[in-house]
Amino acid sequence: MTRLTPNETPFDLADGGRTFVSRDAYEADLTLRRLMPHVTECLDALEVDESAQTAFTKRLNEFWPELFALLRGLYGGRYDFYFHLEQILLTAAKASAERPSHLIESDRRRSHDPEWFHSEKIVGGALYVDLFSGNLNKLTDSISYFKELGLTYLHLMPLFAVRPGDSDGGYAISDYRSVDPRLGTIEDLTELAARLHEEGILLVLDFVFNHTSDDHRWAQLAQAGNIEYQDFYYIYPDRTIPDKYQATLREIFPTVRRGSFTWHDASEAWVWTTFNSFQWDLNYSNPAVFRAMAEEMFFIANTGVDILRLDAVAFIWKQMGTSCENLPEAHQLIQAFNRLARIATPGLIFKSEAIVHPEDVLKYVSPEECQISYNPTLMALLWESLATRKTSLLYQSLSRYHKLPPQTAWVNYLRCHDDIGWTFDDADAAHIGINAYEHRQFLNRFYTGQFEGSFARGIPFQENHETGDMRIAGTLASLAGLERAIELQDNREIELSVRRMLLLQSVTLSIGGIPLLYLGEEWGMLNDYEFVQDPAKAGDTRWVHRPKMRWEFLDDLKETLDADDALADRSIRRQIFRALQRMIEKRKHLAAFAGQDIQLYATGNPHLLCFARIHAGSRILVVANFSEHPQQIDGNLLRTAGLARFFENTLSDKQYSTEQPVQLEAYESLWLSRV
Repeated sequence: MTRLTPNETPFDLADGGRTFVSRDAYEADLTLRRLMPHVTECLDALEVDESAQTAFTKRLNEFWPELFALLRGLYGGRYDFYFHLEQILLTAAKASAERPSHLIESDRRRSHDPEWFHSEKIVGGALYVDLFSGNLNKLTDSISYFKELGLTYLHLMPLFAVRPGDSDGGYAISDYRSVDPRLGTIEDLTELAARLHEEGILLVLDFVFNHTSDDHRWAQLAQAGNIEYQDFYYIYPDRTIPDKYQATLREIFPTVRRGSFTWHDASEAWVWTTFNSFQWDLNYSNPAVFRAMAEEMFFIANTGVDILRLDAVAFIWKQMGTSCENLPEAHQLIQAFNRLARIATPGLIFKSEAIVHPEDVLKYVSPEECQISYNPTLMALLWESLATRKTSLLYQSLSRYHKLPPQTAWVNYLRCHDDIGWTFDDADAAHIGINAYEHRQFLNRFYTGQFEGSFARGIPFQENHETGDMRIAGTLASLAGLERAIELQDNREIELSVRRMLLLQSVTLSIGGIPLLYLGEEWGMLNDYEFVQDPAKAGDTRWVHRPKMRWEFLDDLKETLDADDALADRSIRRQIFRALQRMIEKRKHLAAFAGQDIQLYATGNPHLLCFARIHAGSRILVVANFSEHPQQIDGNLLRTAGLARFFENTLSDKQYSTEQPVQLEAYESLWLSRV
């Protein structure tokens, strides 16, 4: 007689045989057998043809054991677990049935190429629709502009219906199924997605799943006394429980409100609001919330979205006595959403937004969780290197945190709609002799222009005078010195500021991952201090780096200039646009820039960063000078890094020899390849 282990169960095979499987696998299979008749009934009612049902069932069988284990880990102790499990499964079946045919074809292709987003041809841009084009219809007319710049990935900042007045830049959503009427309609969004796909441009939207606006239908029902929807949020009649939680929480927006709870007069209750008082945190310990948000996720996905940016991933699970950030259950939730997407919308991938410690950022990145992720540490340390003129901390961090699992990638950016927080590892700083606290204070002073010799013109965001914490707001150009240089009318400083901007862009375009521009960077747009005149924006200094697109800038590109025309030297915007456009075009034709991996090289020069990109037999060596003074790199080092005796800079076509040192001018970047 076969002796079973405590976690084994006999399992009858369809051919009459018997095998032994783990109890978890057995229970997952048994549960699916019980639920499949309901799934089939749902698909039949939606008139899904046999081939589509077969494809859905195949994916369901593949990912169900993992999904079942994740959901049981989160909700298995509840009396109504199997009811919610059935509802979640039916939600996936319905989403699959409603998937448009062109997205089904895209799903099929991507399922056979799980690293499709590793292409060197993917270059991203992010924008606010209202500030860029006014509405979605006019944005459709701008597709030719995106193609001229070279973008193949377009991230539209939150565009769904929001509360009146301050909406945290669109992150206080009132309805996930309605576009803000000032921007257009769901039909306009679907049409835009289709047009973008025709032109080879991916569409990226936000999935704001940590919280809703206080005027969302669920919140309104909760305020009206509906017990079912009160359980969608964290609502307490007095401070007893909030105070217990608050004892271990940090303040995210200390200048807006102290603590993480807000008194709501209409409800006569305290509500958990991690960010703004009008953003109510969702209670994911309730499986009904998971199911409801899965429905919203699938609705958004089926409009034609390729990538969902998961907002504020670190905060989605709460547990008394912890920081309520980066908890294991947060990862389980995202993995469960991932498994659902693989079942119903398999071409969709997730991008994580976790502005936390570098080690915690990495934990969200995997094929089973978020396939791509913002790279906040790289962003922060590129600015750190620009301020210090040294790459030691950047090199140390890249050596520890840049590598990712297969089938994943970084999204590398310099600026976004949000602030700059100095999220480097204190241990990395200590390793090279830097006091992390003092260094952050220096960076804050430098980028707000308070440090002697600073070129930057940033302004503070959420400055906490008690802790000394501060983040930085400002456009790429203003932080890199262009605003100050123009004020001084100093041509040399203008040139240096442009060089700084292009240096940073060259790194994000060449280092492993997907480069992402924040639209406006291509023109060197400066801080917009007029935001204070809008009461809905005046209290949020991040609006300083969210300027409105000025379409008259295109006139600079349309002019035909003679070589001797003085305007050729004066047109800063033209210079930035054309240089960036050229780098993007070069990137797309360099196979070495596909994928994620880099090889770092120690140059012996603290001002230089050097790394190699290798893919499909192609090799590029990138060398970047973070100093305003010329620097040299040993030619023999370049030879041992994989270059031949003769090589060229693909950005300028200038040729070099390894027999002598190679000189980099102020803030110059080289993309070197064999001749």
